[in-house]
Amino acid sequence: MISLEIMVSQENQRPAEQSCDKRPSQTVDVLQQGPRKKPHFGRTIHALCNVHALIEQGIGCMLRLSENPNEIFTLQERREHEVFLALLRAVPGFEERLMTCSDEEVNSMAGMLQKGASSTRSDDTKSLKSAIIDWLTPPGEALIPPIARNMKVDRGYHHEKTGVLLCPTGVDWSDIKIKQKLRTGEFTVRGDQWLIFLWSGYKYDEDQPWRGLLRSDILVKSFKHIFTSPSSVEKEAKATRSGNARLHGMTSVTPASVAYVATQARFALSSLPVFTHSDKVTDSELFYNSILNLLEDPDERTEVGDLISWWNRQIFPNYAASSHPVSKNSALAKIKAKRAVEKSALGDQNLNA
Repeated sequence: MISLEIMVSQENQRPAEQSCDKRPSQTVDVLQQGPRKKPHFGRTIHALCNVHALIEQGIGCMLRLSENPNEIFTLQERREHEVFLALLRAVPGFEERLMTCSDEEVNSMAGMLQKGASSTRSDDTKSLKSAIIDWLTPPGEALIPPIARNMKVDRGYHHEKTGVLLCPTGVDWSDIKIKQKLRTGEFTVRGDQWLIFLWSGYKYDEDQPWRGLLRSDILVKSFKHIFTSPSSVEKEAKATRSGNARLHGMTSVTPASVAYVATQARFALSSLPVFTHSDKVTDSELFYNSILNLLEDPDERTEVGDLISWWNRQIFPNYAASSHPVSKNSALAKIKAKRAVEKSALGDQNLNA
């Protein structure tokens, strides 16, 4: 399971005689985008997929479609294929290599993607672990008792500040018995049992669960830290170098990027020292997938559209500016009005023809 972020090192390049088309540089070009820019697939499309299985199933799906273009796939198969196609778009030249290489070569490329992706996700995890401590209290206020920046034993349910944020909805953190059960592990929180830190103001309305969902301050700061640069978290700060979003031409938030940040923030708040998919403390895989499934649910299209627009206004100022309505009586407004009249007249002509 991975986020597809990778930079292939020189020592991992294969000798020319091992390349399936005798062009050794091509294999590296497919997976390497330069010394700083890495594929952005995992953070914005899907962070926890098995690359080997994804590629194998994706190729199989393409073959099935070539033989029967009208074949009907299940919802899960369609979603998996969309992720596969996104991978092909994210890594220039990858599709051509898949169609021309041997199975051994394909497995090798998938392995490099898997290894590099794990490394990049770990970088985000390590960076956020320290930074998130600064966001637990208002600026200038001390965290009592303090939390170690490089160790996690005093986080999670062992500290009041992180404990209340990780408390599941519908559960009273102030209840001493509940608090003790959470700390001892007697009360196990499943990944699809969402936590208070996901909601704006850290307040959950059981009658209107969408209200404030995935709009909390700590999520916005985590997103900026990972995607636009650590210094961009502070309003007055200016980044000294381009962040991940700018390096990849990212101009809009995606549902997967919100789910990715939520998963990273949850892990940073927890006491678990090592990120694994199968851990029973954070249940990260189920947590990530449950959020992503909601955000990709066609029945939630209206709420998700509003949510993504809200996120874009927080993260991308240019998006906010472009989404404003055109000023009345401006030249641009008149041009658009004139064009609308022309299109309407043309439509009437076509109907009367």
